[in-house]
Amino acid sequence: MVTIDHDAVLRARVLLGSGRPSRAELVGAYRVLAEVSPKAYGPKLVDALLALRYESRDPEVDVALAAEASRAARRMEVGAPSRAERLRRALDAYQASLFALGRRAEGRAICAELAEAGRSEPLASVLAEEGRFREAAELDEEAARNGIPDHSFWNMMRWAANLEGAGQHDAASTVFRELLEETRRKTAEQRTALAILTWELVHFSRMREAVGDGAGAAAARREALSVLEELAKTGEPKNWSCILGWWRTLFVLSGRAAEPAASPESPMPPFGTELGWSRDVRDGFLGMLPDLEAEAARLREADRLPELVDVQRRICVRAAVREGDRPYLFEERFAPYFDEGVTLARRLPDNPARLARALTDRSMFLVAARSFEPAHADFAEAVALLHDR
Repeated sequence: MVTIDHDAVLRARVLLGSGRPSRAELVGAYRVLAEVSPKAYGPKLVDALLALRYESRDPEVDVALAAEASRAARRMEVGAPSRAERLRRALDAYQASLFALGRRAEGRAICAELAEAGRSEPLASVLAEEGRFREAAELDEEAARNGIPDHSFWNMMRWAANLEGAGQHDAASTVFRELLEETRRKTAEQRTALAILTWELVHFSRMREAVGDGAGAAAARREALSVLEELAKTGEPKNWSCILGWWRTLFVLSGRAAEPAASPESPMPPFGTELGWSRDVRDGFLGMLPDLEAEAARLREADRLPELVDVQRRICVRAAVREGDRPYLFEERFAPYFDEGVTLARRLPDNPARLARALTDRSMFLVAARSFEPAHADFAEAVALLHDR
């Protein structure tokens, strides 16, 4: 039997009626009142704890608040209208706080609970980070099939990327073709950007090239070149808000093969997603930059150009992860990376594949920067190089 401190209850009620209590004071009051009236104050305690966590700058405090919010949400009456939504928000905050501290096993367990509560994306991302692509793809399939059509790119892209990571290349291509068909329909109806269609076509050409389907890759490139020609002549039919997330996601995914393989002992980012990277994994991925820059300096000194081109691309991928979705001075900030990639690759006359890749990278970046004429010129040169092989 719970002993009620009536004085504490009175103080809590007075505080709530006193004007504008701080978030910390609200949490204290709701803690007391949730013991007396759990149905009325349990949901408010969850909200107040998550709001207080949002204000926190201490990772340990974040974990404690999110853990308490999760416990409070679990105690809510099963079937209550707001329980499922609050439980998902609390568990999502809890898993993110655990991963920020590198507590992966605990974070994975909370992600599993979150998946049972109806939100599987965090668990799929964690599984992909650990190289468990087949399991991640199974969750992605369920999420994609139950997803919101307007946001299908993110579900389908993650699903295709995980299928590819699992070695299921035909299944990955089937999923990506479905996404492409939807994007073609949307562009025909002016419901999405031609730039997005271009990026998807180029990514599909890379998928087919990777499995030796030269004809399929060439067909996708020719279609992408046709879309780019239209963009160079007339521009986008409509003005679109920032779509850099699409470019960044596909460009970063194109660099996965050059990175160490993911494993539970050495997790890597969940390539194919824009959001949902665990904090520890993101920090570790960006933390490789100093070593990569030192390696690039050594390779430049030794004039080892093929390896230098590859390392510079890995550096560029990390720059895209760090700030590739920021439109302010986007072209000015990123042009030096892509220009250097092309300049170095031009010094390799016997390696047209690396030059074609560098030109394609710069072309897709220029599409993101809305510089369509030079983007078309770069990609036309890349297509000519690839078709001459």
